[in-house]
Amino acid sequence: MKYYSLKRILSKDAVYNLIIGERSNGKTFAVLKYCIEQYLKDGGQFALVRRWGVEIQGRRASGVFSAINESGIVAKLTDNKYTFIHYWAGKYYLAYIDDKGKIIFGDDDILGFTFALSEQEHNKSISYPKVKTILFDEFITKGMYLTDEFMAFMNTLSTIIRQRDNVKIFMCGNTVNKFNPYFEEMGLKHANQMEQGTIDVYRYGDSKLTVAVEYCSSTEKHKKSNFYFAFENPKLNMITGGQWELGLYPHLPMKYKPKDVYFTFFIEFDGQLFQCEVIDFDGNVGLYIHIKTTPLQNNNDLVLTLDYNHKMCYNNGRGLKVVNKIWSLFEMNKVCYQNNDVGNSISNFIKGVKTL
Repeated sequence: MKYYSLKRILSKDAVYNLIIGERSNGKTFAVLKYCIEQYLKDGGQFALVRRWGVEIQGRRASGVFSAINESGIVAKLTDNKYTFIHYWAGKYYLAYIDDKGKIIFGDDDILGFTFALSEQEHNKSISYPKVKTILFDEFITKGMYLTDEFMAFMNTLSTIIRQRDNVKIFMCGNTVNKFNPYFEEMGLKHANQMEQGTIDVYRYGDSKLTVAVEYCSSTEKHKKSNFYFAFENPKLNMITGGQWELGLYPHLPMKYKPKDVYFTFFIEFDGQLFQCEVIDFDGNVGLYIHIKTTPLQNNNDLVLTLDYNHKMCYNNGRGLKVVNKIWSLFEMNKVCYQNNDVGNSISNFIKGVKTL
């Protein structure tokens, strides 16, 4: 099996290192191995960041290093002084088992700490001066993001880094959803349009800040398990080859004329504007959504958005009678889309509305 290697992205010497690709290609394994190597090199500890508190508790937390432990790398890197990584009370320790079968670890063996963005307020008073590597694992999700999650992540980084400038940050994500707040908030304008096997580096004026984004090459030819997912379903390409996972959404069933459009409104989401038309399809009312490539011409047009806007024509997707009628079309599955990318964006917009 050919697994992912950090060699190429580390050569960019970036502050932030975003690694996106298929599941089970070794992204997290490679970063965790790097964390152990850095600790053994100069005592630099690491911080594991996840979205929810439940992800850094119990078996989920202890299982983070399961592949590392099974590989025997810890014993190899430490000349058998330690044999595995042990999780206990929010910390990861280099550990070994003595002749009596007891797990031996101590405060001098702390490899790293755990952090949850949903619980960031609880960590502000604690100092982590030895942390030099931060890993935010699974930063892309198909589920819900936290409200203003990017700032929750920034605040967590601030808690860990304090006044230092020697911390390297890794963010690993599977290609499960093209939408995520990090690409937009970090100004990564082309991140979800990259070709597999490429690395883009972003710079920010005269600042020392650099961000490297790697879209991992596929390990499809090397994964023995891929035959389990050989069904003719394009969504499975994310598992087998690392392509972005997109749902299959209904497309326009027939052509229509301007006179068939009852009502037009717009959705503003993720830096894009979508035109939404309520249409009479031979006696059946449905909704067609496509990308709008020109600016709004009428200041009175209804625009649905997740962000606050003082203009009267903007609405956050709740309250208005006409908006309730729009949602009824979604609930009755009477919506079709220009393409699957548009469908995916609107699906994420609706998730955002539900959190308001």
